[in-house]
Amino acid sequence: MKELTLRQMEVVRAVMIAGSIQGAANLLHVSAPGISRLIKHTEDGLGFRLFERRAGVFVPAPEAHAIFAMLNQVYRQVENLNAAVSSVQKGQDFALSFASAPSIAQFIAARAIRTIRGRFPDLMIDLDILKIEETLDYLLLERGEIVFMSSSVENSAVESTPLVTGRIVAILPEGHELAAQETVSVHDLIRFPFVGVDPRDPYGEILARPFRDAGLEPRHTMRGRFAQTTVSLVRHGLGVALIDEFSVAEVYMPGLIRRPLREDATITAFVVQKRGRQLSSFAEFTVERFRLELTEATARKAWDPVRRD
Repeated sequence: MKELTLRQMEVVRAVMIAGSIQGAANLLHVSAPGISRLIKHTEDGLGFRLFERRAGVFVPAPEAHAIFAMLNQVYRQVENLNAAVSSVQKGQDFALSFASAPSIAQFIAARAIRTIRGRFPDLMIDLDILKIEETLDYLLLERGEIVFMSSSVENSAVESTPLVTGRIVAILPEGHELAAQETVSVHDLIRFPFVGVDPRDPYGEILARPFRDAGLEPRHTMRGRFAQTTVSLVRHGLGVALIDEFSVAEVYMPGLIRRPLREDATITAFVVQKRGRQLSSFAEFTVERFRLELTEATARKAWDPVRRD
């Protein structure tokens, strides 16, 4: 017994809809003789007629009515399937929950989310801001799929994957005397009121490392918990600071001067996830967008011009 192929079903339905061989050919963007041959081949294989020609129009033959009814049902299911696929592609009725360290969330997250929204316009996005000590509970309790951090999380229940290595940079208030230099050393910064993060904090320890590598101990006159706090304090003239370049990746930052650090000092951004958890396609796309945005931030080298008054 001959079975209908998907191509034969497509052609038969096109003839049924168009009512002619030429009309079906136009619908499928193929030649009319090819359609005619396939219909004849299909009817020969089945052993009965599919169509009768009445006044130049192809109409279903009486013996084929049941087949056409089933064919329409199949195509309705295919349309439903395509609609479901389209919903997933747009993120409709889905939610993506992830978190980020404040330093990465400041500018990088918004840039990445703009592209994610363009790719999945109907996707619900839930972004949380976490410190590193909050990451473990967030992932193990499955409040979200991934967390972007400025240091790895050392626990066997999660896995930390490095994304991009960036630089530690100096930030100064506008008009500061060190702003006249092309680069700034930790030996310069130590002479001024210093704003930072507690060195016992993993992020604070990374920022303190350039001083300690130079045999110095940073003496904070003021501390903040988040990178944004440090930026705000420096911008208002309350001191100088070291910070990761992702936190100051905006092109224009009024009141703030960024300078490369003379010493070699880097920071690595990580994506952290629960070990063994299969990420959704939305989360996988998000990881790649963050990787790209972080990479572009390191390549941008958005240093402020040195004024020669």
